[in-house]
Amino acid sequence: MSEEQAKSVADAAEVIVNGYAFLKHSLGVRVVNLDTGNVAVFSNADEMLESSMPEIEQVIALKYLRANRKYMAA
Repeated sequence: MSEEQAKSVADAAEVIVNGYAFLKHSLGVRVVNLDTGNVAVFSNADEMLESSMPEIEQVIALKYLRANRKYMAA
C-alpha cells in the first residue's frame, strides 16, 4: 500500500489502533492494515465475511475491533 493510499484510508477511518484502520462498511466493519494493505470485513456480529489477511492477522484485527468498537461513531 502506498503512503498516499494509506493516508486516504486513515483519513476515512473511524478509529485507528496499532496501524489498523477501522471503517464502516455496508456489511459491518472493514479493517485495513495500513502497513501491508491487508483487508478484512467483519459483520456486526464479529463474523469474518471476507479477508486478504493471514489467519493470525485476522485474529489480531478482530481483537482490536472488539476492544475498540465502542469508539466508532454510531
